[in-house]
Amino acid sequence: MGQREKNSSRKAAYGLERASKASIPTTYHNLVPYKKKHPDDIDTARQQYDADLAKIVLESKPRPDLIVCAGWMHIVTPSFLTPIAAADIKIINLHPALPGEFSGAGAIERAWRAGREEGLKRTGVMIHEVIAEVDAGEAIVTQEVELKGDESLDELEERIHKVEHGFIVEGARRTLQRIAGK
Repeated sequence: MGQREKNSSRKAAYGLERASKASIPTTYHNLVPYKKKHPDDIDTARQQYDADLAKIVLESKPRPDLIVCAGWMHIVTPSFLTPIAAADIKIINLHPALPGEFSGAGAIERAWRAGREEGLKRTGVMIHEVIAEVDAGEAIVTQEVELKGDESLDELEERIHKVEHGFIVEGARRTLQRIAGK
């Protein structure tokens, strides 16, 4: 399977620095130029961005077996998902919540607030398959994380990030095993 290309939508993403230190090729692909080209139509901008992103992935050599979204805050559209699926490339995502709970951005803070305001006792982390519906793909691995009534949001975020760091590796490992077992 070997090393693969690392792509980022943020020029200062730490993952780009880590990839560079490990001699992994990187690309930077940002949505801003697409928004400028279509200032009154964000849907068109996103679809064109995603189509170009898919092209970058599909033209990379070697072509990846797996795309791992970790800290990727852009919701991909069918313009990305369709050609990637047609190429039989799997996509997984790291999300700081359990399946069906706190989809989308701000999940950790929303869980923390629910603990404070509604008595929620736990949240969690999942690695899931990426589908068109945000954070709704089949869970590959999950782990509950206890909500502690006396902890700050920063403390919860730190605990969740510790779980995420191991889980992203486990989710990728399990997905690659599934791919190899075909």
